[in-house]
Amino acid sequence: MGEIPRHVAVIMDGNGRWAQKRLLPRSAGHAAGMKRMIALSEYLFRRGVEVVTLYALSQENLSRSEEELSALFALFRQYFAGNVDRLQESGIRLGVIGDVTLLPEDIRTLIESGKERTKEGRRGTLVLAIAYGARQDIVRAANSALKAGKELTEESFSALLSTGAYPPPDLLVRTGGEKRLSNFLLFESAYAELYFSDKMFPAFTDEDMARALEDYASRDRRFGRVRAEKD
Repeated sequence: MGEIPRHVAVIMDGNGRWAQKRLLPRSAGHAAGMKRMIALSEYLFRRGVEVVTLYALSQENLSRSEEELSALFALFRQYFAGNVDRLQESGIRLGVIGDVTLLPEDIRTLIESGKERTKEGRRGTLVLAIAYGARQDIVRAANSALKAGKELTEESFSALLSTGAYPPPDLLVRTGGEKRLSNFLLFESAYAELYFSDKMFPAFTDEDMARALEDYASRDRRFGRVRAEKD
């Protein structure tokens, strides 16, 4: 078994397209994606990953139809109401990044409750990116530094980001056939290994993730340094 990444981030793309190909409403795809999200995060923690960050809702997604957003918000309510106990029992700490002020008040309350109830978790950390945008987070952090009159270093700027409490991702996986970051962890992913899958997220199995982990373990991560010569 090769090296396991400390932090895996996943862009869970393709839920709506998965549903449409099956002549189902997009809401059915989001529901299937939520189910797969729960199972996949549990698999990664079993493999020894310490931090799992999942791109659940971008700020750009908030411009979608009221019908689709209502279905997404209902899923978030269901998730936080039904899975926090499981996270707490498993020793998994819940984190949320993004502008939660853009979310309905009851969901914000569920998020804060979930974070409080799981704060003693030591087995791993599950970070949900909800109403998140990396560019927006970078601008917010820069403005915070300007207001404080701070001169920034990479380390001090990183600490101001909403991800400041977590290590940078080692492996970033995107499903759904697209090959871009889509405003996700732009600063943090400077040296992340990227892995793209053509599978829609609801169809992305634990075995598919195992292949991504194997691919990660086979790579030579030099972080800009020259490869060491072997005898």
